[in-house]
Amino acid sequence: MAGISKDVWYSGGLRFSCTQCGDCCSGSEGYVWVNQEEIDAMAARVGMTATDFEAQFVKRVGIRRSLKERAGGDCVLLDEKTRKCTAYEERPRQCKTWPFWDSNLQSPAAWAEAAEACPGCNRGNLVPLEEIRHQAAKIKV
Repeated sequence: MAGISKDVWYSGGLRFSCTQCGDCCSGSEGYVWVNQEEIDAMAARVGMTATDFEAQFVKRVGIRRSLKERAGGDCVLLDEKTRKCTAYEERPRQCKTWPFWDSNLQSPAAWAEAAEACPGCNRGNLVPLEEIRHQAAKIKV
């Protein structure tokens, strides 16, 4: 993929395995941007029409759409008891590409900061450079 040199600090790959702990779905307020295709897929996953799903779980932010949050910052799709995403298999691209966001890949220090918040970073299988590049190209966060 163009734009990412093979000489980056993570050229040997990074370890990551999602623990489904829910930590990236909670905490400080923010935005989980969604498009119509993602809304349709999540709605089907939870057994709703896209219209009903959007009315219940999506908010407008200017011309964009984001998943709603509960008070305190938890994503509205995070099950409060199990701390698991209720639409995990169909979660938005922003969620699927974590932690391989440009902001986390800027430097070893940025990755270390992400790893402090995410128990899946630096654990599990080695994700090769090409896969990291593929994930990072999907979204800019």
